[in-house]
Amino acid sequence: MSMKTAASPARKRQIGAERTTQPLPTVHERPSDSKITWGRLAIIATVVSWLGYLIYTVMREFLNNGTESFRFTTEAISYLIVVTFLTFSALMYLVARQGALQRFRDHVRVPRAELDSHFARRHGPMTVLVPSYSEEPGVVRATLWSAALQEYPALRVVLLLDDPPHPTDPATAARLAESRAIAQGIAEALAEPHARFSADFPDHEIELAENGTVSENAVRELARDYLWASAWLRRMADEEEVSDHVDIFFVEQVLAGLAGELALTADALTAAADEHAAPVPQRMLELKRRLVWTFSAELDTFERKLYASLSHDANKAMNLNAYIGLMGGRFRRDDGPDGAILRPVAATEDADVVVPDADYLLTLDADSLLLRDYCLRLVYFLEQPDNARVAVTQTPYSSFRGAPTRIERLAGATTDIQHILHQGMSYYGATFWVGANAVIRKRALEDIVEIENVGGFEIRRYVQDRTVIEDTESSIDLGTHGWTLMNYPERLSYSATPPDFGSLIVQRRRWANGGLLILPKLWRQLRERKRNGHPISMLELFLRANYMASIAWASFGLMFLLVYPYDSRLLSPVVVLAALPYFLAMGSDLRYCGYRFSDIFRIYGFNLVLLPVNVAGVLKSLEQAVTGRKIPFARTPKVRNRTAAPLLFVVAPYLIVAFSALTLWRDVLAQNWGNAAFAAFNGLLATTAILANIGIWSSIVDVWLGLTKWLYVERQPRRARSAPALIHPIPVLDWRAVIYHGHASGDIPLPVGPSNVALARQVGETALQNANRVAS
Repeated sequence: MSMKTAASPARKRQIGAERTTQPLPTVHERPSDSKITWGRLAIIATVVSWLGYLIYTVMREFLNNGTESFRFTTEAISYLIVVTFLTFSALMYLVARQGALQRFRDHVRVPRAELDSHFARRHGPMTVLVPSYSEEPGVVRATLWSAALQEYPALRVVLLLDDPPHPTDPATAARLAESRAIAQGIAEALAEPHARFSADFPDHEIELAENGTVSENAVRELARDYLWASAWLRRMADEEEVSDHVDIFFVEQVLAGLAGELALTADALTAAADEHAAPVPQRMLELKRRLVWTFSAELDTFERKLYASLSHDANKAMNLNAYIGLMGGRFRRDDGPDGAILRPVAATEDADVVVPDADYLLTLDADSLLLRDYCLRLVYFLEQPDNARVAVTQTPYSSFRGAPTRIERLAGATTDIQHILHQGMSYYGATFWVGANAVIRKRALEDIVEIENVGGFEIRRYVQDRTVIEDTESSIDLGTHGWTLMNYPERLSYSATPPDFGSLIVQRRRWANGGLLILPKLWRQLRERKRNGHPISMLELFLRANYMASIAWASFGLMFLLVYPYDSRLLSPVVVLAALPYFLAMGSDLRYCGYRFSDIFRIYGFNLVLLPVNVAGVLKSLEQAVTGRKIPFARTPKVRNRTAAPLLFVVAPYLIVAFSALTLWRDVLAQNWGNAAFAAFNGLLATTAILANIGIWSSIVDVWLGLTKWLYVERQPRRARSAPALIHPIPVLDWRAVIYHGHASGDIPLPVGPSNVALARQVGETALQNANRVAS
């Protein structure tokens, strides 16, 4: 397939970056029995090693020497606490991984004919919500196309634009205008195939119902329709501009992937006709419906900031909540001084805005792409009788392959590892909603909605916005109300990973913020479910607590190990043995995901340079807990150029290397060889991570920007100089604002003007006459 190449590539490919752009298989490779057995042995070895360290190192020191000094006792207790928490996180990794392996072994893919048969009988409408704020129009367009081409009946795709609606900057205004036109452009493009396949469908359905047989000509005609649809998609793919690996995925997997599947169906139909055979009438109708459904999506754009009656809180959750709260309603639009106001109207009244309701919602980040049968398979899963209480299902997103930078490749590796862990957490009922792409039962959201009145308007919160990891908190809310969540064990969704250190800081700092604030809700859920007779299992509790709080204890624990010179008697090879199964399992998982086993060392160094970022995110959570103020949602930058990193987070990795070198020198002099080896290991891997993922020159640039940024101020538009006025100008009275708002203090100010001055004088004279009359 030929593709247009952009005039200049987005980024230069670095040495050590990824070459292949081929994604991993949709269906996970079936793990062998030996791999599952080794996974169990790794769990046992971790527990036994920790117990061995506790008994033969810590307890032995106390039994032999007693509490010889307060310092040693304090060191021993703190070191044991740090080792225990780190070992616990490693153990939870192994447990979740083991659950994933068993799910992959047992998963059987539903045949396509069963999906088509199911949705021919019943299907609930679905609305895809794509929240977007200052995104590149090309990124948003690809996401909307991947949603619009879902082979799902009754599909509506809505772009929730959250940009300021009236920008003054010409470049920003042009980008907003381009974003506003995306949905309409896709709808116009879909009009041709939709008209072709839907025009004669009713007649075709009646004919098959009356005759009860399928002619050879009907089979060949349907094959030609499939070939036409495949050719239409391939022409579109050929016309796409390709500038990076994400564009390649969109062309090859979204457009060409669907085209190839349609062409394969056409070949099968042609082969049946050549043998003078045909599918049964019902299957012919299902195949015809598939073409109609694939190209029948409705598209729309909605901007909440155009309406004064909707929340304007600066976060993705309230962008979603604003639209969900309108679904199923009819509204009259009234113009107000602060923007339009949506007033609910009855079904019998005329409405300016009608928002259709839906049985299912799909929240899709503007930088994510879906494979063609994502909605079909996940809704089929939700509609099985055993899953009636499943509120959210998703396939945890995978990374786009072919990353041009080393740091994006490593970030993608951690994303693919997280995919496995999320799949394993579902095995133990500990699934968390990952907001990038989730299919949600709307009825479940109605159970957890919180309603408040703000400024006279009803504000509905379905997705919590108290923290910046809103999907995690909503997962706990759903569990408290008796709903469950489940990850679908396939790779059907993909999302972008940060391509440079600056954008990665924004993402990882957001991920580290909020987990501690949600823990009290988990304890409330624990009590509520126990009271209702559905207690949380210990494994589910451990996995959930580790997911929400492990960044906090792992960051501070590693920081203590780096900074404090612990007594060498507390070090033991048994500690290394406790961590060894974790690293070996991660290396195996990296190879399973198409990376190298040696990437475990690169990821360790990668996490070392991100240590200050994680600590900052945790401290921000503590600040929010003390102040009670919400933290603004920090959007991960998605720009073609490099994102500058804050000064502190650029300097901190170099300080880690310097302190590791100082610790090494000090421990060598003291012949504390265990601490010296640990310091050397950290210093080496942190240095490698800085050189590979941040870069010396980029560090210099970011430090210079951080030191000099305060010297610059944004240039304001120059005001035109005007001659001094001899007469006070007559202000224009905003009658709409007066009629709507009144006055905040209760007093109505009287604008200064000739007519109002005379009126004021007349009012004053009348008041004086009345006062004199009362006095007399």
